[in-house]
Amino acid sequence: MTESPDSLAARAQARLTELETKLAFAEDLLETLNQTVIRQQAQLDSMQQQLRLLHQHLQDALPDEARIPRDEIPPHY
Repeated sequence: MTESPDSLAARAQARLTELETKLAFAEDLLETLNQTVIRQQAQLDSMQQQLRLLHQHLQDALPDEARIPRDEIPPHY
């Protein structure tokens, strides 16, 4: 049994519409996730800076003889 050209076209159009809808939702989700990653990276950067400042304050508060080189944070942190 063969389908009429109109029926095939209607099915193809319905499938295309469904795929376009799914693509639109996927693009929206991707953008949302990208913004989340950007925001979290900014938070991480801020927390790392705060940690560096706290470590520096701690080192400044300790007398020189109490400092242990093992406790120093390497410059790449």
